[in-house]
Amino acid sequence: MRFLAKIANIVWKDLVAEFRTKEMISAMLIFSVLVIIVFAFAFDPVGETVRAVSPGIIWVAFTFSGILGLNRSFVNEKQNETLLGLMLAPVDRTAIFFGKVITNFILMVITEAISLPVFFVLFDFRMEGSLLQLLLVIFLGTLGFVSIGTFLAALSANVRTSEILLPIILFPVLVPVIIGAVESTATIFNQGAFEQIVGWVKLLAVYDVIFLVVPFILFDYVLEV
Repeated sequence: MRFLAKIANIVWKDLVAEFRTKEMISAMLIFSVLVIIVFAFAFDPVGETVRAVSPGIIWVAFTFSGILGLNRSFVNEKQNETLLGLMLAPVDRTAIFFGKVITNFILMVITEAISLPVFFVLFDFRMEGSLLQLLLVIFLGTLGFVSIGTFLAALSANVRTSEILLPIILFPVLVPVIIGAVESTATIFNQGAFEQIVGWVKLLAVYDVIFLVVPFILFDYVLEV
């Protein structure tokens, strides 16, 4: 319980600091909505065309806007000279990782909750598949994205060009998550049965578990780099 309380304190600190400045969330929202607007003008919003490209558009908007938030999660701590304070605090350093993961996850969910309705409106897209299945895929895909991204953001935070390095090392590792999320979303939009996406859902779930356990083991060493 004390470990969970420490994680909650880190999440609270990050969210309070973020909602005071709105630096990360505003950039993520603007970028995500801008991507959707650009694609809305690039493609003729005809039923079959939209249904074919919509999964890719949605996850491009989610992942590229999420990169902006991940870049700032540890860089801000380093610039404000608070990362060393967190490392010296009497707390297991894995609590820092899970606190950052939860914070990034919350910011991503807020961005997605606003961007997805914007997509439906601009593309005049009628959701005919299962909303619960879509929410499950978004949850698993987002969790995989932030768990991998937070770990690699901590790894690249001490590099002078971390904003450039993070996407380079993140996207090759993230490929299975993006493919699984896009394929599952496409099946849902085409009103496919849940059995058709079970394999992808299992892949996303396994990936999430792996990239929550591996950073739990290695995070102490990452902060020392």
